[in-house]
Amino acid sequence: MNRRHWIAALALGLAACGGGEDAGTTPAAPDAGKVTAPTSAELLDIAIAGPHRSDEERARDVYRNPKETLLFFGVEPAMTVVEVSPGGGWYTQVIAPYLNSGGGKLYAAGYDPESENERVVEAVARYRTTYAEQPDTYGVIEMTVLNGDAAIAPAGSADAVVTFRNVHSWQGRGNAEGVFKAFFDALKPGGVLGVVEHRADGAELPRDGSSGYAYTDDVVALAEGAGFIFDRSSEINANPADTKDHPFGVWTLPPVRRTSEIRGNEDPDFDRAPYDAIGESDRMTLRFVKPEAVEEALYE
Repeated sequence: MNRRHWIAALALGLAACGGGEDAGTTPAAPDAGKVTAPTSAELLDIAIAGPHRSDEERARDVYRNPKETLLFFGVEPAMTVVEVSPGGGWYTQVIAPYLNSGGGKLYAAGYDPESENERVVEAVARYRTTYAEQPDTYGVIEMTVLNGDAAIAPAGSADAVVTFRNVHSWQGRGNAEGVFKAFFDALKPGGVLGVVEHRADGAELPRDGSSGYAYTDDVVALAEGAGFIFDRSSEINANPADTKDHPFGVWTLPPVRRTSEIRGNEDPDFDRAPYDAIGESDRMTLRFVKPEAVEEALYE
């Protein structure tokens, strides 16, 4: 059984069970034989439990809270979604099968495959091979370029744009305003922007992204400057144990676990214990909305 069939079989099993009723429960006569479609939460459970995810990736669920985060953003399985800067695809492994189960579509807006940086080209090729060329598991993934000449998705086409722990990078490159404008352009009126980012609040850190943390008010200002309305926030991804005063920025913490200024130069005498005890970073989780009335004529 391939992975797509595995997802479908589990979904049908949930439906046949009336969305998770106890096995010994006998429904009332009017409901006899009724098949209930799986809920969004149940379909997310299926995607998260899928055999395509490794034990190492599953171990991070306790910190990254994919089910709770995507439900907070309001991502539904039939939506068109843009995942921005997907990196190695940790979240793609959840979002793409979830959208595949409901007929949705994923745009992955990442690095330029024609970059002069060999590592960038290799990363794009690896993402394409692992995800975009595996439709049985991940469905339709269209790869686009962030900050390239083309849009991250056709204007006004996306129901949701989501990005996870990337704002500090755009701050460091000085292109954050343009990136948020690209989010706005891709979304339908009424569409949602969901942002998860390492949270600098409560610490004294630079506002240039160099620590890997960003301040909530800066992220809100970027989104509102692009035209978004701040909707609400969540503490789903909060970690009060994170003191944020780490010697190598947020990268001192798991999963990177840096022990020196230069990545790859391990310091055998560095005491990792207090940082491993913290776990992954304290993160803001913010939901923004593109106003319904903004330039609707552009998308008619």
